[in-house]
Amino acid sequence: MKPEYVYGTDCVLYQSEEMFRMNSDSELLGLFMRLKHRDSVLDIGTNNGVLLLYASCWKPKHLCGIDLFEEAINLASKNMDTNHVEAELHVSRLQDFRHERFDVLVCNPPYFSQSGTMVSENRYLEAARHDTNLPMEELFANAARLMKDTGRLYIVHRASRLMDLIMCASEYRLRPVRLQIAYEAEGKAARSVLLEFSFARRKEMVIEPPVYLDQRETYPKGCETV
Repeated sequence: MKPEYVYGTDCVLYQSEEMFRMNSDSELLGLFMRLKHRDSVLDIGTNNGVLLLYASCWKPKHLCGIDLFEEAINLASKNMDTNHVEAELHVSRLQDFRHERFDVLVCNPPYFSQSGTMVSENRYLEAARHDTNLPMEELFANAARLMKDTGRLYIVHRASRLMDLIMCASEYRLRPVRLQIAYEAEGKAARSVLLEFSFARRKEMVIEPPVYLDQRETYPKGCETV
């Protein structure tokens, strides 16, 4: 495996040919997060640990990642060691994970229903792309369980699922407080949606300027600490 740079940071990343690889949604979500020094962070489905590396740029108090597969946790551990980042890593389903509550949760969840036709024979890719192990409702239910009252949840998803995401989250008192939409190019249909959820009751939602993936070189560089 050859290391690759994590866009917008000084971190390097080792990736497996068999597992889900960092893509534009990983980058978008990593750059969408806003952390504080005192934050504890949980990465749900950490895979190779790329979102933990993005989070580490903010120098939060504690980083934690969980994944279904020991092989993914081993790879994430290698990436943490390579970049001199300390993180608590566990092989666990989100539904089974028990821990003190976190300030921040981040997740690039599976997008597709298992009832669809896009099923991979590769168990790593199937778990990353299809929601058999983590349906949307269970993601929000367990995120609410593991999140502090003042916490935030950051996710990226297909833009076409925006209303489903907001309605499902609301069942667990989670409300969108920030939103950003990504497009392949100007004039194209929306591709991805980035959302920050919290338990805030009256906070108005901030809609960020759109991101155009064909203008990637204009993405913000690095992280600013808060």
